Amino acid sequence: MNKDTDNQNPEQCCCSHKTKHRTDEEQKALINRLNRIEGQVRGIKGMIEKDAYCTDVLIQVAAVTSALNSFNKELLAAHIKTCVADDIRNGNDETIDELVKILQKLMK
Repeated sequence: MNKDTDNQNPEQCCCSHKTKHRTDEEQKALINRLNRIEGQVRGIKGMIEKDAYCTDVLIQVAAVTSALNSFNKELLAAHIKTCVADDIRNGNDETIDELVKILQKLMK
């Protein structure tokens, strides 16, 4: 094994699978948001099962889409402030390319 890579932080690992340590508070907030979104999606499923009117379903789908977009904005902001900023400070400019790619995917 290579001593130089054995002690690396997983975020700085050369492998394609990175991880991100979040505080308990950060993780709880993200999970709570996802749980609310999941509840909204289950609600839409229930509307379909109860033959709800199309526009009522579409309005709820728009609400879920908005909630997911807000989740993405919050996660992206945290990513830029922590992972991206840290990598740039450490001379890992490849993170900029990664950020550009994810922004292109999010803007489709």
